[in-house]
This record gives sequence, C-alpha cells and structure tokens, in this order.
Amino acid sequence: MPIDPATAVAAEPRSAEISWDHKDVQLYHLGLGAGTPATDPDELRYTLESRLHVLPSFATVAGAGMGVVGGLSAPGIDIDLAAVLHGGQSITLHRPLPTGGRAVSTSRVAAVYDKGKAAVLVLRSEAADEDGPLWTSDASIFVRGEGGWGGDRGPSERLALPDRAPDATVERPIREEQALLYRLSGDWNPLHADPEFAKLAGFDRPILHGLCSYGITLKAVVDTVLGGDVTRVRSYRTRFAGIVFPGESLRIRMWAGDGRVQVAVTAVERADAPVLADTLVEHS
Repeated sequence: MPIDPATAVAAEPRSAEISWDHKDVQLYHLGLGAGTPATDPDELRYTLESRLHVLPSFATVAGAGMGVVGGLSAPGIDIDLAAVLHGGQSITLHRPLPTGGRAVSTSRVAAVYDKGKAAVLVLRSEAADEDGPLWTSDASIFVRGEGGWGGDRGPSERLALPDRAPDATVERPIREEQALLYRLSGDWNPLHADPEFAKLAGFDRPILHGLCSYGITLKAVVDTVLGGDVTRVRSYRTRFAGIVFPGESLRIRMWAGDGRVQVAVTAVERADAPVLADTLVEHS
C-alpha cells in the first residue's frame, strides 16, 4: 500500500531552517480576517508593524508549514493529495512568538493509525531558535482509502461541552476571497482555489482551509475572553469536524473557566453544521 507505517515512523526526522518577518505575520492575520474595522486599535495589534503581536496559530504557517509538507513526503508515504484531509491540529507554545526571527524546524511522522476506511498520519513539528524551544505542533492528516491493514486505531477522545449556555458567542463572516488570501501564507493545496480540483475531491466548490478556521477561532477567543493578550495562550487543539465554504459565516461559542476555554464552531448558513469540535484553548 502507499503508506508503510513502520518505515514512516522509523524515518529520521527532517530539519530545516525557517524564517519569518513582520510581513509574514501581517499577511497571516489578514488571511484570518483581521483589520476590520481597519482603524480599530484592537485590530491594529494584528495589522500594524509598530504595534504587532503574533497570534500563536501563526506557528502552523511559519516557514510555510514545513512540518506538514515534510511529513507528506516522508519515506514510506506515497499518497494522492486529493485523498488528503486535515483531521485535527494542536499547538503547544513554549513562549510567545516573536514578530520575526529564524528557527530550526524538525518534523517527523509521530504515528500512523488505521481507521478502517482511512489512515491517519500524525505529523509532528518542533521549532526552536537560539533561545530555546518555541512550539510543538501536531497535525492529524486523514488519507482516505488507505486504512484497513489491521493497525492501531489510535485515540478517539471526545471533549464534552459544558451543560450550560456559552459565556460568549460571536459570528465571523468568511469573505468570498478569503481562501485565496490565506493560501498566500503557504498552503497551496488547489482544493482551496481550483473548482475542478475541488470536484475531484468530492466538493461542489473550493472549501476554506481548516487551519484558516482554526486561526479565526483562536483570534476570537483571544479577543473575546483573553483581553486581546496573545501571550496568555499555552496550548490550542481542535478536531476538524466539517467544512466551511467562502461566503458563509462561522458561529463561535465559548465556555470559559479554570484556565481553559472550550469552543464549538459551526457554519451558520447550514443549520449550524459542525466545523470545529473538541476544541480547547489552555491559558494563563
């Protein structure tokens, strides 16, 4: 089969130097919809270099997401990009991210799970600069049609939402061109831009990047619950439960308490169809 789990997990980690500057950070934030209203002081923290701070989810695109790209080309993996879907994402922050810098990113296939009709690759990326570790990132990648070899099914943890009304609910519109702007941060999968490719993957039209929804959601949590302070975020994880199309809106519900914010994200126009689930932000 195109995935050899033993070879993939045993392969030597790949390391590369990555770099970014304030323009990369600003472009990423704009791809998430930052800057509306353009003169809002709270939004200028995301868009103006003299006030800039870095949303922690920027780690998923710093250096053009070398961890995911490296993982999909690792030894033991030969797959069709049209069969690939991002299943989940987690980030652990070791300290606040600088607005510019250089780091060494080391990526490897941490695990391969057999889900029957699909395989799941856990691609781990760790970044460190001269001052020490910056972040650890795990991407769970579903590869449709590549399961069924009798391997470990892996974890299936679900995070139950609190049995009460959310502490905050916000809606975030997804602009028609948002996927086209977001992909300039380094995710060039044609699924998010090319209608013909999207049809091959089983969608009527291009879909928004899961990691764009991921970043939009973290920004909403930081702005709504954490007083706009990105440095309070310690970790952030989610499961991609469904898709969202450009032109739709996300409904983001938040439950806060004890250094944790649980989040549920749905597509407003499709009767609150799930988009992100099992979503947790841990903070100071």
